[in-house]
Amino acid sequence: MKRKLKALRITLLVVLILLVVVVVAIGFLAESVLKTRIEAAASKALGVEVSIGDVELSILRGELGFENLVIKNPQGYQHKQLLELKEAQVTVDTRSLLSDTVNIREIKLDGVKLVLEQRGVSSNNLQDVIRSIRAKDKQTEPSGKKLHIDDLEITDVTVKVKLLPLPGRIDTVPLKLKPIKMTDLGSDDKLDTARLSGKILLAIAGGVAEQGTGVLPKEIIDSLTSELKKLGQLSEALLEEGGKILEEGTDLGKEITEGIEGLLKPKKKKK
Repeated sequence: MKRKLKALRITLLVVLILLVVVVVAIGFLAESVLKTRIEAAASKALGVEVSIGDVELSILRGELGFENLVIKNPQGYQHKQLLELKEAQVTVDTRSLLSDTVNIREIKLDGVKLVLEQRGVSSNNLQDVIRSIRAKDKQTEPSGKKLHIDDLEITDVTVKVKLLPLPGRIDTVPLKLKPIKMTDLGSDDKLDTARLSGKILLAIAGGVAEQGTGVLPKEIIDSLTSELKKLGQLSEALLEEGGKILEEGTDLGKEITEGIEGLLKPKKKKK
């Protein structure tokens, strides 16, 4: 009898260890797949390479975190990177993961470093990426599951503006942006992961245009406001006050393995 109990305990212990190994393996697989899909969606939306460092996923709690996101510059600029993000935290309503619209309760982006580099009199890297977003926004329809985001907040945003080197003028201007807060995103049923990536960058560009007015050269502000206006990202407040831009939009991630595996998969077109 004792031998049978001992054998049963050993069997249960082995089963438990195997379950833990399987859960851990699935977790690593999910994080790896999620990292790849977020990078691909963001790169497609922005038209430049996007990479992510570490990704942490808790399916049961509906939480996603990642660190060290990097957006590369378009070709032809001195600096390799346009933007770096220190960390992001995303909280998802897990009950919505299997529905047509995924509800993201909260997105927190903290520690953004943007290098805005001027090239020529009226061209800069941020403007070039916005043009790419505008072109892709016209060409493609939302794919994958729709997103609705209750709250999105971007904090600790610093901008280094690299101006054309001219005699007697400083060539670097630092800016510290106010926190950007947005609510009820995706209520128009047009928000997907790729569009979220673009709208986050547009919100930051709006902050640069707003707080750079009167500080940065007029040609930089004019080029940014012109591109944002074409995308409908200018607020009425800006039009009334003649130079201030509000933020709008955001698109970030979602997806989560198997039972959640369809999250970022494009929907099949009906024949």
